[in-house]
Amino acid sequence: MANKNQPLLQEYNLNGLKLPNRVVMAPMTRSRADNPYNVPTEELQGEYYKQRASAGLIISEGSQVSKEAVGYVNTPGIYSEKQTEGWKKVTKMVHEANGRIFIQLWHVGRMSHPDFHNGEKPLAPSAINPNAKSFTPEGFKDTVTPKEMTVEDIKRTVQDFANAAKNAMEAGFDGVEIHSSNGYLFHQFFNGTSNHRKDEYGGSIENRARFLFEVLDAVKEVMPEQKIGLRLNPSLDGIFGMKMDEETIPTFDYIVNKLNDYDLAYLHLSEPFNDVSDVPYAVKEIAKHYRPIYKGTLMINTAFDQEKGNKVIENGDADLVAYGKPYISNPDLVERFEKNIPLTDWDEDTFYVPGKKGYLDYEAKARKQEA
Repeated sequence: MANKNQPLLQEYNLNGLKLPNRVVMAPMTRSRADNPYNVPTEELQGEYYKQRASAGLIISEGSQVSKEAVGYVNTPGIYSEKQTEGWKKVTKMVHEANGRIFIQLWHVGRMSHPDFHNGEKPLAPSAINPNAKSFTPEGFKDTVTPKEMTVEDIKRTVQDFANAAKNAMEAGFDGVEIHSSNGYLFHQFFNGTSNHRKDEYGGSIENRARFLFEVLDAVKEVMPEQKIGLRLNPSLDGIFGMKMDEETIPTFDYIVNKLNDYDLAYLHLSEPFNDVSDVPYAVKEIAKHYRPIYKGTLMINTAFDQEKGNKVIENGDADLVAYGKPYISNPDLVERFEKNIPLTDWDEDTFYVPGKKGYLDYEAKARKQEA
């Protein structure tokens, strides 16, 4: 029996963008742009996102803002004319299916490999190897010690984000999400274990957050700030070389407080990816910690099911809930929640392979019932 009274299924005003429900499709790397120019296509990305258009909001997979930003095989970009034209077809298909879609703007920093950069080292705040793996065209390879960014490199990267945001607006996206999370470039600036700089981008909390706010200020010059979202993962520890220290949470508290000076679409936070009960500096319940601090729309993510999603909204700890893996295998996730239809399991073996398998071939059972 349909139950539309669930908190997840209530409408929401996302700073001027009307969402029919509070179920968000989280950004997920799917590595399907396997063409020479990393262009999204109607046949693959267009169909994939169209199938999931009943989400209150779709956030696209991370899309690199420049050639320097890439760190995973076959991910689509948003820096070239070809890519922008490709995304234009994707957003048209989503909008024709009555959906809403933001694009996630991405720079992986040190989580890359020379294979992506003609043998050159990837860029990062400091020359510190994360000692992780990079997903290259030849499979997973060990990361290398990156090149420390010069101030000129940083200024150029700020402009890359602004250009990518401009392209995103041209491509018809409803907004952008700045991927300042999960151990990638921005996070590398925030964290004292990955940022040993002595200039205005290192040392103090304010300095380590400077790059983010320079990007935010540059992006809002080319698009309305009401269409800008931002993603953070405060209690990330032990992943991609990231280690928390005594300044980690104070750094994120500073950032989130300062974000109140902006009129953003939303702040997208992740609960801890792994067990941090033994990490002395970690916040165990991210939504509860940041709800009183952040005055705007709060989106929460990581391992939510239907029941937990409804509860976090009902308790007032978040306004929107982002679902990742459930959206891979359940294109009709919203309708399944409405009708309480069990979810289909995903196949991890097909998360990052080319083509339609494990991408376009999951059945929308709830819609079948409607028909």
